[in-house]
Amino acid sequence: MKSAKSGSEEKAAPAAAPAEEATPEVIDFSNVEIEPLFTETVDFDTFSRSDFRAVKVKACEAVKKSKKLLKFTLDDGTGTDRIILSGIHEYYEPEDLVGKTLIAITNLPPRAMMGIDSCGMLLSAVHNENGEEKLHLLMVDPHIPAGAKLY
Repeated sequence: MKSAKSGSEEKAAPAAAPAEEATPEVIDFSNVEIEPLFTETVDFDTFSRSDFRAVKVKACEAVKKSKKLLKFTLDDGTGTDRIILSGIHEYYEPEDLVGKTLIAITNLPPRAMMGIDSCGMLLSAVHNENGEEKLHLLMVDPHIPAGAKLY
C-alpha cells in the first residue's frame, strides 16, 4: 500500500545546470597594419590645450548629398547641443550610434562641411587589415556623463 505524501513533502526542483562561462572572443591581429608612431614629440602644454570630452549621441543622420558624412547631435554637458560631422558613413549606420557615449575634441575651430558647421572631431581608431581600411569610433562606458573631461 502506498502512503500519501503530505503537502509539505513536495519534490525538490531539479538543480539548474551550471551556467557556462562565456568564452572570450579570439581576435586575430596577424593581418593588421597600423601607422607608425610619430617620432616628433609635443610638449605637455600643447597637449593640455586639447579639450577631450565624453559626449552622448542624441541624434545621428546621414547628410543629404554626401555619401560619407554623418551629422551628430551631441550632448557635451553644456546644455547646448553640439553638432559634429564625421565622414564615417561607410563604417556605421546612423541609427546604430544613437545613445552611444563617444570621445570628442571640443575646442577645434568650427569647420564648414556641406554648408554645416562641424564643431569638433570624434575620435576613432583606424588600421588596415588585409589591405582594407577599418575604423572604430571610440565608444566608452555609458556610465560616463556627458561633458566628463579626459586627461
